[in-house]
Amino acid sequence: METVKLKSPVDGSIYAERPIATDQAINAAVERAKAAQEKWAETPIVERGKYMLAMLEALVAVTDEIVPEIAWQMGRPVRYGGEFGGVRERTSYMVEIAEAALKPVMASNPKDGFRRYVKKVPLGVVLVIAPWNYPYLTAVNTIVPALMAGSAVILKHAAQTLLVGERFQQAFDKAGLPKGLFQNLVMNHAQTETLLGSGKIDHVNFTGSVAGGRAIEKAAAGTFMTLGLELGGKDPAYVLADAKIDHAVANLVDGAFYNSGQCCCGIERVYVHEKVYDEFVEGFIAETRNYVVGNPLDQATTMGPMAQARFADLIREQKAEALRKGAKAHINMRVANDEQGSPYLAPEVLTEVDHQMSVMREESFGPIVGIMKVRNDEDAIALMNDSPYGLTASIWTSDTEHAAAIGDRVETGTVFMNRCDYLDPALVWTGVKDTGKGAALSAIGYDNLTRPKSYHLREAI
Repeated sequence: METVKLKSPVDGSIYAERPIATDQAINAAVERAKAAQEKWAETPIVERGKYMLAMLEALVAVTDEIVPEIAWQMGRPVRYGGEFGGVRERTSYMVEIAEAALKPVMASNPKDGFRRYVKKVPLGVVLVIAPWNYPYLTAVNTIVPALMAGSAVILKHAAQTLLVGERFQQAFDKAGLPKGLFQNLVMNHAQTETLLGSGKIDHVNFTGSVAGGRAIEKAAAGTFMTLGLELGGKDPAYVLADAKIDHAVANLVDGAFYNSGQCCCGIERVYVHEKVYDEFVEGFIAETRNYVVGNPLDQATTMGPMAQARFADLIREQKAEALRKGAKAHINMRVANDEQGSPYLAPEVLTEVDHQMSVMREESFGPIVGIMKVRNDEDAIALMNDSPYGLTASIWTSDTEHAAAIGDRVETGTVFMNRCDYLDPALVWTGVKDTGKGAALSAIGYDNLTRPKSYHLREAI
């Protein structure tokens, strides 16, 4: 029997092992989903919402069990708790707006004797392929609104976070969600590709690498299913001369290194106006030196291991290349087990960097950040846009209108001012360029999880 083994970054042990579903089991799951979805589509939206909120409470009720599970699976320190603040915010908001977001759109030019409107109808069966870095938050972005919109959901979670899919299944079962509407499946890559190409899936949402996104598109080619792809990121920050430096330092250090830098919208490069560059860099270095790297099960640890050793080795390679090309490393922290082939890695801050270095242009997804001095907005905007990715950008200034004007010129899906590394469920979550396509959260997220169906009814004959 083929299995998936979850190797813990904490100590290299096999933390969990699960059998891969048989092809017959996968086909049966899809058929159950289709059958359950037909009845679910007739269920009032308010009733659907009650199931979602009950699922949420079932998850929150086992937070104390889930927090150490996350640490063992992907390395996040237990001191930060679970992801359920964000899960609660996103779930509650998407349930709250569902009726308004999903209501029919009436034709704007009424005609006597006719009733004309567009309904937003369920897509059918939605496949969610979720990543390990924020295993609950990223999955809930699609699971909840897809179910609220009237579709059924099949979840394939990352091998690194196998137990998360089971936790979702348990929570939905406890909530009493009708059987077949949510199903967690353990599948290998070949099975996933076969399912995508089968024509039995109506929409897939994938969060992961650019290469993974391309594989999804290739597997789904010719099926005409809709796609939601959130792929790579290289999110920049621009600190202007009028920024509140202490605030910028504290938030950008956290934005760069929280979760060991393994954040879709984490800060990976910072551009600082020359007038405040020295002050900012000094503060950034001092703040970074406060991190305590170690076992994530220890309450004193503020940075655990990366999810896999190969991810840490990539950061080591980026740092080594940058140093060879003239960059300066400022932290050089010595921590236990920080060596080639180990997931334990200390945070690093680089200056004297440029865009000839991979650390400033290629996704790092780890605890390393480069800081560059810029003369003006034009320099900063050109550098922020010099990337194949476009998820978020943050602008640090006391002038809101100025920030918005800069944001208009930055090639990203989201523009922040004086904050970073956050998803507001009332705003659409999307990206440009190699970051992918589609949209999640907000009312627009519902538009991406439904299809329009027009009704042109002649009432008077």
